[in-house]
Amino acid sequence: MKFREISEEERRRYYRHWSVKKVPKFIIKSLKFREFAFDHDGSGPSDRYRSFKNKRKLEKFIKIRAPYAIYSSVAFYEKPHKREGWKGAELVFDIDAKDLPIKKCKCKNACEICLEQAKDIVKIINSILRNDFGLEKIHIIYSGRGYHIRVLDKDVLELDSEVRREILKYVVGWDDPGSDVFFTIPIGYPKVFTKWMKYIFLNIDENSKVEGISRYTLRKIRKNREKIKKNEFGKLRINLKRLIDPIRNINSKLVDTKVTIDVNRILRLPGSVHSKVGAVCTEVNSLDDFNPEECLI
Repeated sequence: MKFREISEEERRRYYRHWSVKKVPKFIIKSLKFREFAFDHDGSGPSDRYRSFKNKRKLEKFIKIRAPYAIYSSVAFYEKPHKREGWKGAELVFDIDAKDLPIKKCKCKNACEICLEQAKDIVKIINSILRNDFGLEKIHIIYSGRGYHIRVLDKDVLELDSEVRREILKYVVGWDDPGSDVFFTIPIGYPKVFTKWMKYIFLNIDENSKVEGISRYTLRKIRKNREKIKKNEFGKLRINLKRLIDPIRNINSKLVDTKVTIDVNRILRLPGSVHSKVGAVCTEVNSLDDFNPEECLI
């Protein structure tokens, strides 16, 4: 899988045949309440405060201008062209493959290996949101270098930034599970923390540089992968209490916190092209079947 920046000619060719049908219905339904932003030359989304009354006007603008990048707000406004009259915002989780705190690959950006890791993170978060919070209107978007999880359940739309931060901390196992008391894993630790500990143990290796985890412990983790897969944590003979803070530190970097707490955030528009990497931003209906390589231009 090879990312590359596409040329202006390639971009115009893509948008010449572009249809607004590529944009997911959850965005189309709230189109007139969203702010749109455009980057026309690769310098950033300087063309902001745009709004469109209907999908045909949006399609016409995009086909004519063929922007370098297209964004829409996660927030809904009474007057999106002024960003006034805030009505609510999606709850968003941004997982960027190039910024994962532990990577099996050595790439500096993103590749099929770390994108697969990012997909595993998305699966865990999606499961927690559904099972622990009872959320249902969850949309997963491949952004070109990672994934956006976008939640539109009515109960989350009007949450303020601080509540969103607390939800994030719970979802990624950032909170202290109670390290001042002796716990038996997985019975005593919160399920969420245990899920992330298992993910980390299965993705970390002895060459990983993790503050607070020795090379000796990393080797023991690697040798006991089969026990970890079976949730047999009690057989590891590792002082798990000492690993709580290092694991929490890793967990805090799984998702871009700024994106989750920003109730005025703009995200890449699904159906648009990420010109820097030459991939189409795409809604994912089945994570198990999804192959990012199929999104390349």
